[in-house]
Amino acid sequence: MTIKTEKRNLVPGKVEIRESENGSRTISGYAVKWEMKSYTMGYWRRFKEQFKRGAFTDSLTADDQLALWSHDISQVLGRTKNGTLRLFEDDIGLRFELDLPNTTLGNDAFETIKRGDVDGVSFGFQMAKEEWDESDPDNIVRSVTKAKLVEISPVAFPAYPDSQVSARSHDPYKVYVEERNQRDLRKKLILKTYL
Repeated sequence: MTIKTEKRNLVPGKVEIRESENGSRTISGYAVKWEMKSYTMGYWRRFKEQFKRGAFTDSLTADDQLALWSHDISQVLGRTKNGTLRLFEDDIGLRFELDLPNTTLGNDAFETIKRGDVDGVSFGFQMAKEEWDESDPDNIVRSVTKAKLVEISPVAFPAYPDSQVSARSHDPYKVYVEERNQRDLRKKLILKTYL
């Protein structure tokens, strides 16, 4: 089974910008807010998604996370390993502080965020544990309870636009239903074998 890295965009919150007298520039805000439901996602079956408090606790201590410009792995803005990206879980969600580099990329990022051209934050993760609430077939909810955080990214499109999500090749609800059906089929085969 291959682990898929999924990307999610937050509805714009407030991305704060600080510029110190020594010229350093820091942006901060929330990459994830606990139990904040996404817009409707999926293309096989529609669902909403949320993250439970502490979903990234293990990943924050074990893994090196990156800050990328719009999920582009060739455009690194910072990382936890060297302390230029700092991530904290609090009562609201996963908060970040990012010291922007003194490079063309860092300067461009600072200016576009400062002007308000880019005001969203997105994140890439690999799901480890999830729960599905299917009690209302018209309002299915995926709760991610444990995940590996791969990266955060300032992005221009700060919501879960249906057109982009619909084009994804990975649909987590479809995978969940297929795996559940396979488990049920195996149980039936085992029962028939012993009857």
